[in-house]
Amino acid sequence: MFTRLKEDIDTIMLRDPAARSRLEVLTCYPGLHAVVFHRVANACWRGGFHWLGRWISHWSRFLTGIEIHPAVKLGRRVFIDHGMGVVIGETAEIGDDCTIYQGVTLGGTSLYKGQKRHPTLGVGVVVSAGAKVLGGFEVGAGARVGSNAVVLKPVPAGATAVGIPARIIMPDAPSTQQGAKQEFSAYGITPNADDPVSLALKSLIDNAAKQHDRIEAVLAALDRLGEHLENTPNDRFDASELRKLMK
Repeated sequence: MFTRLKEDIDTIMLRDPAARSRLEVLTCYPGLHAVVFHRVANACWRGGFHWLGRWISHWSRFLTGIEIHPAVKLGRRVFIDHGMGVVIGETAEIGDDCTIYQGVTLGGTSLYKGQKRHPTLGVGVVVSAGAKVLGGFEVGAGARVGSNAVVLKPVPAGATAVGIPARIIMPDAPSTQQGAKQEFSAYGITPNADDPVSLALKSLIDNAAKQHDRIEAVLAALDRLGEHLENTPNDRFDASELRKLMK
């Protein structure tokens, strides 16, 4: 119990530059309090004391603003930063070294009891503020979910999910399964991984600009050709000359 608490405090000191001391983390971080409450509630749930587990999780929600069902499987060194408004459903599983920001929902889309209704987060996943991950699928190790994204399908390891509904962005270099060993990225910010829709729009704009330049070149060539014909004593016109001017 105390070993895990020390791990949690060390994790917050490492990932949050606002943390000045371990005493401050222990007394003033609701994300840490919610994790500690959950461990007690989960132990009660696994021991068959379901009402007691729910009662403890209810008080945890009242005190921290973070709602974690007592049946949730929570890994080690999980950091819930700020945390207000976080909701984690019954069949969710959260791997080691995950980071969850405020307003996140790990929810279910099925009403059938006994099914896997909520997502599984692999090792080292970062779920940014306001994101909604809905369904019984897996978010792979080291993946990131962008702010306010709505994720409705699996996310590959090392990828980033952004938008509504979420689109998958793969990083420049392939990611390994060792998500916990990757450099931590606050709020899931991924360098050198642009939104595919933005890339498509940029390509269309660049192509339109090139077409505009070509049209201007054709118009200029026609203007020059018109001047040439005006100075020609006969009205004969060679089409090959126009083709040469347009190249």
